[in-house]
Amino acid sequence: MPETRPNVVFFFTDDQRFDTIAALGNSQIHTPNLDRLAREGTTFTHAHIMGGSCPAVCMPSRAMLMTGRTLYHLENCGENIPDSHALMGETLRNAGYRTCGIGKWHNGTRGYHRSFTDGAEIYFGGMCDHWNVPANDFDPTGAYDKRLPVCVDPSSTNEVRYLAADHRPAGIHSTDLFSAAAIDFIDRQEKENPFFLYLSFMAPHDPRTMPQEFLDMYDPDTIDLPLNAMREHPFDNGELRIRDELLEDFPRLPHRIKKHIAEYYAMITHLDARIGAVIARLSEKGMLDNTIIVFAGDNGLALGQHGLMGKQNLYDHSVRVPLMFKGPGIPAGERRESFAYLLDIFPTLCELTGLDCPDTVDGKSLVPAFAHPDEQIRPTLYCAYKSWQRSVRDRQYKLIEYVVNGERRTQLFDLNNDRHELRNLAREPEMKDTVERLRKELKSWREMTDDFRPGQGADFWGGFDA
Repeated sequence: MPETRPNVVFFFTDDQRFDTIAALGNSQIHTPNLDRLAREGTTFTHAHIMGGSCPAVCMPSRAMLMTGRTLYHLENCGENIPDSHALMGETLRNAGYRTCGIGKWHNGTRGYHRSFTDGAEIYFGGMCDHWNVPANDFDPTGAYDKRLPVCVDPSSTNEVRYLAADHRPAGIHSTDLFSAAAIDFIDRQEKENPFFLYLSFMAPHDPRTMPQEFLDMYDPDTIDLPLNAMREHPFDNGELRIRDELLEDFPRLPHRIKKHIAEYYAMITHLDARIGAVIARLSEKGMLDNTIIVFAGDNGLALGQHGLMGKQNLYDHSVRVPLMFKGPGIPAGERRESFAYLLDIFPTLCELTGLDCPDTVDGKSLVPAFAHPDEQIRPTLYCAYKSWQRSVRDRQYKLIEYVVNGERRTQLFDLNNDRHELRNLAREPEMKDTVERLRKELKSWREMTDDFRPGQGADFWGGFDA
C-alpha cells in the first residue's frame, strides 16, 4: 500500500460517444484538454457500456459504474442501489478518503448518501434545462426529500417527478455550475488528506444548449455526415418511436443531422474547456502529480447514424464510450485495445489506490493492461437492450440479435473492415460457422450475467430459442 494514497478525480459526461475527441481521430472537434489527457495518460479505445435494461440507458450505466456490477446484477434498472452492493465512493470513503459528489446522480438519494462525505450542486434525475438546474446542497443527513416541478425523463414520453432542489441557479449553464463547484472543493483540500472528486456532468445530453462562443466554433455546413447516416432505420428494432428518436423528424434529413452534430460538438468543446479549468486548479494547488484522473462517458448516441437519434440500440455509436486514465503508475501517451466496460473502473481504482476490491464487484481491474499493452482483459463483449436486442463481439466480428414482436433478425458485421456497421454478413454462406460460434458465445454470456429476468431476458431468449 502506498504511504500517501493518490487523489482521484473522475470526470463523467452524459451521452458522449467514443469518437468525439480530436486526439483520437476526430479532426472536426476541438478538445485541447481531452487531447492533453490522451497525450499524458492511457486511453482504452474499446471501452463499452453493457447496454440498458430500461430506455433511460444512463441510469443502469451509472449504477454499473458505481457498483462494478453487470447489467442484470442490478436492481430496479439501477434506480436505487441496495445496501448490499458496495459503491465506489463508499469504498474510498471507508478507506479514509474525503469523497465529494457534484452534478448528476441518477441512482437514488440513499446511494448518493452512502458514497459521499461532501458535495454540491447535486442533481437527482435524468435531464433538465441546462440553464436552470434544480440543484441540491449537500445534506450530511441524506434527507433529500424536497419536491420539484416536473422534469422529463430523457427516454420516456411520460413525465416523472424527481426528488431534489434547494435552489435553481437560473442563467448558469450546468457545465459551468458543476465545474465551479469542483474547483471550490479542490480549493478547500490539503495535500495530506486524499480525496475522491466525482464530477458528473449533464452535457452533452439534450437539450443541446451551450454558451454562444462554443456554438460559433461550428458551422453545420462544414460538418461531415457519418458514412452510416441514414434517413431511417431499415427495420423495427423495438424502440423507434421513443422520446430520443422523436428529437428529429422522419426521414432524417442531412442538413438537420449536421445541425444536431454541430450542437453536440459545441457542448463537448464547452465541457472540454471546463475540465481543463479543473485540472489547471489541481496543478496550481500542487496536487496534480499525486492525482489519478479518470475521464469517461456514460453511453454513446446515434445522432443520425443508422437512421437513429438515441442510445437505445447496440451499434458502436451507442455502446462505445471514451475512457482515459492519467496519473501515478499509468503510462503516458499510450492506447490499449483491450475490451473494457465502465464497470471495470471500480476494481481498477481499488488496485491503483491499494484497496481491496469488494466481493460484490463483477468487473475486472484494467491495471494489467497498463503494464502489458497486449493484455486482453476478456476475449469477448456482451451487450443487451431491454427484451429486444442482444449482441456479442470478438476482436473481429459483432453479432446483433433482435426479437421484436415475435420476429427474429440477425446482423453480423466485420468490424475490422466495416467499422460503421453497414454490411450485414449474417446470410453469407461462408459466415455460417461464425454466426453459430457467436450465438454460442451469446448464450454463454446469458449464463454468466444471469440474463433471465421476466420482461427482459426471459422474453428475449424465449423468442430467440423458439
